[in-house]
Parts: sequence; C-alpha cells; structure tokens
Amino acid sequence: MNDPVPVLYRHPVTPRWRDLDAFDHVNNSNFLTYLEEARIRWFMGLDKPWVTDAIAPLLAAVQINYKAPIPYPSEIVVELFAERVGNTSVTIGHRVVSADDKVLHADGHVVMVWIDRASGKPVPLPEAVREVASG
Repeated sequence: MNDPVPVLYRHPVTPRWRDLDAFDHVNNSNFLTYLEEARIRWFMGLDKPWVTDAIAPLLAAVQINYKAPIPYPSEIVVELFAERVGNTSVTIGHRVVSADDKVLHADGHVVMVWIDRASGKPVPLPEAVREVASG
C-alpha cells in the first residue's frame, strides 16, 4: 500500500472473537479501541514525558472512514502519522490495514489536545510529542 506520508508508528493487532458483531466481522466501535491502544503505545515509547501529574492529553475529535470489514480471524496493523502539529494540539492520522498491507480497513485522524489538569485549559505540546510529530 502506498503511504502518502511517513508512518511514525505501526502497532500490530490481533482481533479477538469478542470484537465481532452479528455480521461476523469486527464491530466498528472496536476500531476506536485499536486506535487508542496504538496511540498510547506510541506515546509510551517516547524518550521524554508526554503526560505528567500537571498535564495530560485529551481526545478532542475523531474521524474514521470505514473502508472494508475486518474478518475473523485476521491480523491487522494500526499505522499512525502526523498530519498537523499545532501549539497545543496534534492531529494524528491513522490507517488500519491488513498485516500484509493489501487491504485498507479504515483511515482518518484524531485531534489530541494537551491540557493543564488543574484548570482544564490547553497547554503547549510536550516537547517529546512535538519532536516526533514534526519529524
């Protein structure tokens, strides 16, 4: 599959039987769980703090375009890439693809905003996130 932008992180996922819906493919709500897990694993791999007692990321928006069902059993990969780096937020693009890169199951993006935990107001992106998202 052609990557329009450099992939920053790839997270393999093995869908579970319990992820299926009545049509015997992965329920669309589980896509959000796969994306969340990939983002957290990516952030946890950063060399510098991305969350502290004072600041934390919040999910501000989600866009998912469902392209093809995920059958069971299967192996998939969540790919993450930076679409936009702002002062207090980052837009993280995502693709959910088959492990062999032949099927695009979903694409889209999320907007993550970092906030001050006490005030709930936006704060500048952590340096670790800015560095990796800016390339």
